[in-house]
Amino acid sequence: MSDITTIWTEKYRPKTFEDLTGQTEIIKKLKAFIEKQNIPHLLFAGPAGIGKSTLALIIARTFFGEHYRENFLELNASDERGIDVVRVKVKDFARTKALGNVPFKIIFLDECDALTKEAQQALRRTMENYTSTCRFVLAANYSSKIIDPIQSRCAVFRFKPLSNEHVEQLITKIATQENLSIGQEAKNALITIAEGDCRRVVNLLQSGAAAGEITPDNVYSLASYAKPTEIKETLNLALAGKFVESRDKLLNIMLTYGLSAVDIIKQIQSTIWQLDISNRKKVQLIDKCGETEFRIVEGSDEFLQLEALLAQFILNE
Repeated sequence: MSDITTIWTEKYRPKTFEDLTGQTEIIKKLKAFIEKQNIPHLLFAGPAGIGKSTLALIIARTFFGEHYRENFLELNASDERGIDVVRVKVKDFARTKALGNVPFKIIFLDECDALTKEAQQALRRTMENYTSTCRFVLAANYSSKIIDPIQSRCAVFRFKPLSNEHVEQLITKIATQENLSIGQEAKNALITIAEGDCRRVVNLLQSGAAAGEITPDNVYSLASYAKPTEIKETLNLALAGKFVESRDKLLNIMLTYGLSAVDIIKQIQSTIWQLDISNRKKVQLIDKCGETEFRIVEGSDEFLQLEALLAQFILNE
């Protein structure tokens, strides 16, 4: 496959522990497990795009070497989430001994918080019965959706979003290797949109490179993300009592960037902390954002709820 058609998230996916950005303490502990060939069942929990799946693959490559695929099974629980997957695919792989000079196989279940409760109960029994031949690495966005008996059988590692510094390092590295021209303002836009998600950054960089130029305007447009300055102007108009102007500007932002009401609310929520109002009023408005989002998710009219939210800025001022 040529570089033109290669997906950059795969092209720049780390292959070794040294290639990984962030998660320093987690990496240190996992390297110790591998050196002693004593890996417990593992549960990786944290937001999307911060390296959980990549780290599971690195563990397999490091532990098994170049023939890791014979002793490593990867399943995505979002695609195969029923009890039959555990009873058939997982159990059949787990019950046989590992090939080569290694003590056990590894099964990686990605997005395992999508497994049904029945499938999780079956998985718990499988984890108990085949510890002599297999170890499990589970990845989940929300560890609270994993039943307690599974969590208690695992060493739990909680992943954090990448820091702004680490995201900028990643941007600079890719820009250098791809000969991309990218200014500091565009980097700042990527960091703002990414919110610690390195996969999103890489995808945006590839999209921007394909579009021909990576500028702040292009970055916000490609990400369907409103400029923070525009959101702040809209909220300041509402705080000044200019409801109609604020409403019209918000509607224009939604149409320009193709944003849903929930997307807008999330940006409003993060922008509230930058407003020149008291902390008490900020907290009250955050509470209104949560209430508005809930109503929209439950089926209320989006524009009516957004108008009501803007009205709260006037009432709170």
